[in-house]
Order: sequence, then structure tokens, then C-alpha cells
Amino acid sequence: MSTGTQFYISTLCVYAGVDILAAWGLNLQFGTAGLLSFCYILFQAAGAYTAAVLSLGPQSGNGGFQHYIVGLNLPFPLPLLAAGVVGAAISIPIGLITLRRLRSDYQAIALLVVSIIATSVATNQAHLFNGAAGLALIPPPLANSLNLSAVNYQWFFAAFTFAVCGVVYVVYRRLTRAPLGRAMRAVRDNEHAAASLGKNVAGLRLLAFAIGGAMAGLSGGLLVEFIGAWAPSAWLYPETFVLLAVIIIGGTGNDLGAIVGVLLVPIAFAEATRYIPAIGRAGLVDALQWIAIGLLFLLFLWFRPQGIFPERKRKYLADGRPASLLISFRRRLGRSAADSELNREPAA
Repeated sequence: MSTGTQFYISTLCVYAGVDILAAWGLNLQFGTAGLLSFCYILFQAAGAYTAAVLSLGPQSGNGGFQHYIVGLNLPFPLPLLAAGVVGAAISIPIGLITLRRLRSDYQAIALLVVSIIATSVATNQAHLFNGAAGLALIPPPLANSLNLSAVNYQWFFAAFTFAVCGVVYVVYRRLTRAPLGRAMRAVRDNEHAAASLGKNVAGLRLLAFAIGGAMAGLSGGLLVEFIGAWAPSAWLYPETFVLLAVIIIGGTGNDLGAIVGVLLVPIAFAEATRYIPAIGRAGLVDALQWIAIGLLFLLFLWFRPQGIFPERKRKYLADGRPASLLISFRRRLGRSAADSELNREPAA
């Protein structure tokens, strides 16, 4: 395998891991808790900016051509952990304002406006994160201490990204399978019924919003540590709709569906458009990429809204145990009784 091919495949692996993390966070907000978050990309951007300014050092470094706040040089993985914390911290005040007082459809519009405002602020306030030019020369983590070649470092970062995905998946799966996750799904399906059973609807929504924001911030931190740059043009609000298409196509509320959606939409489907021959004016192929994703989104909404892997419906007993355990126990008990009957010696 040539070096160029290895660079390409390892880059796709990193992007896949980052998108899977972001898709799980959005799936928790939308698929589990029923929150239609049109500002989700904002939390990923907050994590990316946090990891960047905590890795770049003082703004006087690198020739002083960049202007940004904070400016620390923390050891890895502190910038990455801080990215997740900031993603959650920013989601809390936004959630307190929008989730408690607005109906779901108005929530979606308000969150979209928040995303647009945040992009405008980051673009026009150059002293925050260097304005429209964005941040560059972000040092890759552990590159000096590992002393690997460029292509081997790419594979190392891909492996590290998948390791982070594995750790997050364990926590994410335990959360969604726990009573807390079932309470979030109850709020999603019927908030009035959940409230009548004593569930704190606003608190559960805010918690799902914050955890999803933390996962988005973590994915943004990973991405910016890999590509070494970040600018407002990288997190425009349409990027949220790509992740939403991932969730809808893969299967809302399904962990495996989010992974399949990422492999299909931003990896396979979007990458395929790069091989379209250059036709028409400049930028036409990039526009066709968005059109293709939009058409795929609409086709699934029309013909298969449950996605490729629909959410599994589970039944639970009054004490919270899955009903499948009781059914399995009864089946085993029945087989044991039948075996005992067959092995019993006939009476004299």
C-alpha cells in the first residue's frame, strides 16, 4: 500500500471516529430524549476552540500573527478533556433558556438562531479566536515524544480515536440502558405521561442536552488536534443537518445505526462525490455533495423514516428488569422440567 493511500485511509478512519462520537451525542439528544438540536455543531466548535487555545500557548508565539483568548500549553490529554467539559458547560445555559420555556418546534428554531449568532460572533470578534481567519499551527499531541513518521503518526491517531470511541461507547450504552435512559425515552414519547409519573421532564432534557454537548465537545477536540486548524467556516449550521441525516438514515435511537449512518453519509456517500469529474463552474461538485445528502435524507424520511436499523423496543418488569430475562428464565425452567420428566424412570 502506497504512502498516499495510507494517509487517505487513516484520515478517513479519524474522521469516522470523530463523526461517530458526534453522532452518538446527537443520538442521545434527539434519538433518546427527543430534542431537535439545530445548534449541535456549536458544541463541537466550542470543544475544538477549547482544545486549540489550551494547546497553542500564548498568542505571542508562532510569530504573534494569531489573536485568541486564554493561550495555554497544557499537556495532553488535558486540552481534550477540557473540550468535553466546555461542550457540556456551554450547553447548560443554552438548554436552560430554550428547553424550559419553549415548545419543541420553537426550540429547534431558537437553537438554529443560537448557532447562527455564535458563528457571527466568532467571525467578527477577532480577539476571541482570530476571527474569520481562524486558528492554525495547533501542535499535534505527543508527536515529539512518540517520534513516529508522518504516516505512522496518522495510524496512531486513528487508533487513539477509536480507543476514545470505545470508552465513550461503554459509558453511553450503560447510560441509555439504565433507568435514566428509559426515563429519557419516556419523556421523548410522552412528556405529560412521564411528568404524571413523577419524572423531572426539564431536568432529564437538560441532562441529555449537556451529556450530548460533552460528547460533541470531545469530538471537536479530537478533530482540531488532528487537523491542526479551525475556523468559523468549518462549523456552519448545515453541518448539524449532516449529523441529523446520519441519525435518521442509520436509525434514530439505535447505537449501531449511528455508526452505519456515519459510514454511509459523511464517509462513503460524501466521499464518492469527490470522484465526480470537474464539470460546470467551480464549486459545482461541492454543491452536488450537499444536494446528494439532502436527497438521501428526504428519501429515507419518505420511504423508511425508522432508518436502516430501527430502535429496538424493550419491555421491562415493574422492578426495572428486562422482560426478556424473565422469558428466558421461564424457557430454561420449562426445558429443565421436560428433561426431568424424560429422565424419570418408569414406575414399577
